[in-house]
Amino acid sequence: MRGHQDFIPQLDFVLELDGAVIGYIMYTKATLTDVSGHVKDVLTFGPLCIDQRYQRKGYGKLLMAHSFEKALGMGYDAVVIFGMPSNYVSSGFVSCKKVNVCAQGGKFPAAMLVKELKPGALDGRRWDYQDSPVMAVSPEDAYAYDAAFPEKERKHTPDQEAFYIMSHAFLE
Repeated sequence: MRGHQDFIPQLDFVLELDGAVIGYIMYTKATLTDVSGHVKDVLTFGPLCIDQRYQRKGYGKLLMAHSFEKALGMGYDAVVIFGMPSNYVSSGFVSCKKVNVCAQGGKFPAAMLVKELKPGALDGRRWDYQDSPVMAVSPEDAYAYDAAFPEKERKHTPDQEAFYIMSHAFLE
């Protein structure tokens, strides 16, 4: 991702605790397009990672809050992500349907969440979301990348299944 033109190095942050990296967040550009064809530049982040030993202790929220402040200072006023709502609503994310942001094809995925960094930035009109092409990683490319690291046991966790369900569900 870091080599792609949509990667935003000014919004690439790590979190250290006692000299050790315990988390990071990175952003890429994305766009929203309204019915008249007006294109609005927005952001998406991912991955947001926190070392398992430090999860559920507020470190992810800390990274997000810091990055939101920097993003707003750079002129961005909205962030769109795909994630488990239970992990992000306490940081100000809402359902995409509440702010009229849809995926291509006019659908409102249950896992698509939006945060207005500037209140009213999306002004109620209908927006179609488009993420960066860097987010379209093929399974083959992912396996090739993983092969560069020591082998680990692959697992499918309940959280992964829950996200799969949310990411394939749509709001009416």
